Amino acid sequence: MRKTLLLLTHGGTLLLGFALGIYTLPILVQPPDADISAIEAALPAPLFTAEFSRDRLGSDALHWGEGELRLYQDMLVFEGQLAPGPDYRLYLVPKFVDTEAGFLEQKAEAYEVGAIKSFGDFALTQPASSDLERYTTAVVWCETFSQFITSGQYR
Repeated sequence: MRKTLLLLTHGGTLLLGFALGIYTLPILVQPPDADISAIEAALPAPLFTAEFSRDRLGSDALHWGEGELRLYQDMLVFEGQLAPGPDYRLYLVPKFVDTEAGFLEQKAEAYEVGAIKSFGDFALTQPASSDLERYTTAVVWCETFSQFITSGQYR
């Protein structure tokens, strides 16, 4: 009985520590937020803007984002906050999605802009040849866990 109790308590503590490590590691290794004002000072007016909201159908208490994404011809700039997590990617998709299932239906047609390394303000460059008109919505997606974080429709 005592060995079983020790096994359960120590095993539970080990699992809790592992889970906390997975959650906190991305927070500990994230780079500083981008200096958005300095980046945008050298850019013309954005072509499009998209609002990210915590209220998306596929978002929850651990998977959310809020802020504004501004789309320029060769750069995308986000000002806001994302829930901490590993391996976030920014995608552009042809039709508005606000759930994991909706994104997975369009993932084959999606354009991956790049990896998001910060949970605050960030900027991603993209080839000037990419066609923003072909897409309507930006999606933040956790590649490791195939988890929808948030989305914003820009046209």
